[in-house]
Amino acid sequence: MPDLVRQHLIDPEICIRCETCAEMCTRDAISYDGVNVVVDFNKCTYSMDCIAPCPTGAIDNWVMVEKPYSLEQQFDWDELPADVGAEPADDEAEAMEDEVSKMLEVAHAGAGGASRRPVTSSQPRVNLYTRASPVVAEVQGNYRITDADAESDVRHIILDLGGNALPVLEGQSLGVVPPGADGQGRKHHMRLYSVCSPRDGERPNHNNIAFTVKRVVEQRDDGVFRGIASNYMCDLSRGDRIELTGPYGNTFLMPDNPEANIIMVCTGTGSAPFRAMTERRRRTMPNAPGKLLLFFGARTPGELPYFGPLMKLPDSLIQRELVFSREPGRPKEYVQDRIHKCSDQVAALLESGQTHIYVCGLKGMEEGVETALEEVCSGHGLDWRALRNVMRDEGRLHVETY
Repeated sequence: MPDLVRQHLIDPEICIRCETCAEMCTRDAISYDGVNVVVDFNKCTYSMDCIAPCPTGAIDNWVMVEKPYSLEQQFDWDELPADVGAEPADDEAEAMEDEVSKMLEVAHAGAGGASRRPVTSSQPRVNLYTRASPVVAEVQGNYRITDADAESDVRHIILDLGGNALPVLEGQSLGVVPPGADGQGRKHHMRLYSVCSPRDGERPNHNNIAFTVKRVVEQRDDGVFRGIASNYMCDLSRGDRIELTGPYGNTFLMPDNPEANIIMVCTGTGSAPFRAMTERRRRTMPNAPGKLLLFFGARTPGELPYFGPLMKLPDSLIQRELVFSREPGRPKEYVQDRIHKCSDQVAALLESGQTHIYVCGLKGMEEGVETALEEVCSGHGLDWRALRNVMRDEGRLHVETY
């Protein structure tokens, strides 16, 4: 494979030629000839200042090329060229691609079939960085977001990307390969983590991202099991450097339509993509007519990640249904139980063609959610099985469980 360079491009098919990106660019790298808005490779510094203001997402495109496309070539385009990609065609790269595909196939199995991305979502970029050619980020912060005495140690980890371009949409994941090798001398398997910050970064326009990671420590018959990747991540300190691959995932994406209703169902660190989606709407569409409805389950309030920040979000932005299964003095309740209690509201949302459902969390939770939705529909004259197929085919039903 020849050496490849990363180039920032604008999709002429969805660009509305508003030139907002050109106004935001401090390097004068973006120009418009009356036909296409284009980016000058020799001037672009990947500051990302132009990404968030773009109303269509046309600006958020990146390709790996042997030779950068010239301005003249870009002015003549009717559509983007094929992404060359950075992955060398070797055995290790192919093995990693298979590994990621299997992970996502298993994670999305609960949707009842192959998921499709929402019609109004931005075009995702995938596989820009590989195990052979990762992007290196620096740890900006590592904060515990469950109570100090809670059994679950969940961390909010912020990574600075420096001058590296890593376009990630809400709902996408990145890969982490822990350093070192296993007992047989083989490299550790890659672990996928959903990004919990919106596309303009944990802090807007600072080219950083964040993960939500739970430390895995389990008592088993043969001793204490410590998750290799999770403990590596949770033990990171400020200034440490970490290698990332991806982005991955092109279906579990947020609709950009402000009229979209989004029902989010999660447990634990399954909240990561929903934090990204909620922040995206809070920053860019705070008065959107679409409804955000969150069903979020944990054992106790102290073990619910982001409990404090969640409580500070305005009711006009999101309806929070926080559910606890081990709260002292109260009966056990799970997310499917709360869906039943909100059945009238859920049924009304399901009747709308603007409603999207996202389920994320531990493997098996989708079964209870599926049963609850079927029972809610049955009680309101709806056929959940038929509706589920329609929603899936229209890119409005997404399940991601591990």
